[in-house]
Amino acid sequence: MHKIAEVEVQHDIMVANRKLARKNQRLFDKNHVFSVDVVGAIGSGKTSLIEALIDAMNYKIGVIAGDVISKYDAGRFENHDVPVVGLNTGKECHLDAHLVEHALHDLPLDEIDILFIENVGNLICPVDFDLGSHMRMVVISVTEGDDTVEKHPLIFQDADLVVINKVDLADAVGADSDKMVNDVKEINPDVQVIKTSLKTGTGFDEVTLAIDGFINDY
Repeated sequence: MHKIAEVEVQHDIMVANRKLARKNQRLFDKNHVFSVDVVGAIGSGKTSLIEALIDAMNYKIGVIAGDVISKYDAGRFENHDVPVVGLNTGKECHLDAHLVEHALHDLPLDEIDILFIENVGNLICPVDFDLGSHMRMVVISVTEGDDTVEKHPLIFQDADLVVINKVDLADAVGADSDKMVNDVKEINPDVQVIKTSLKTGTGFDEVTLAIDGFINDY
């Protein structure tokens, strides 16, 4: 009976999250805001990538910074003079639609074109939690090892864009970035995979063009 109860509770949580996610997306659509759920492990370069996108893209951008303690990344985004809300998750290892809903009340959605939602640094916990975003961008780094995709396959199944970051360090850490690309494609053959290095600029323009493409389709 205990196991059955656990399954029922989990089911109820996921159903409730999906309903809230749809509510969030309706709010985004009403305000013509394109939202991007940015997922990746700690150290993958999510924050630096979002910072670079803020500076490079010709849109009005807002950010939700989710983390166990969010003030550090939120402070970095604030330095770019964009509206930011920090979400402290405490012991939770992911954002959910309910947390995002609360953050939206503190953002000037009518003044934002793109909202980047930086999820907590984790490749496992965020998998099942839809936030209501229009796309999910997964950021991984060669420094995590070229078996990262194989170890975390579920996060790539529903990804809309995958960024393999810090490729300038691949030789130094003995990682095969092509293997990582192939591993992603085996899981999700249709997803676009871009190899990047923010240090050298490799692939960054491709990322901006990919996001532009999703916005135009939206």
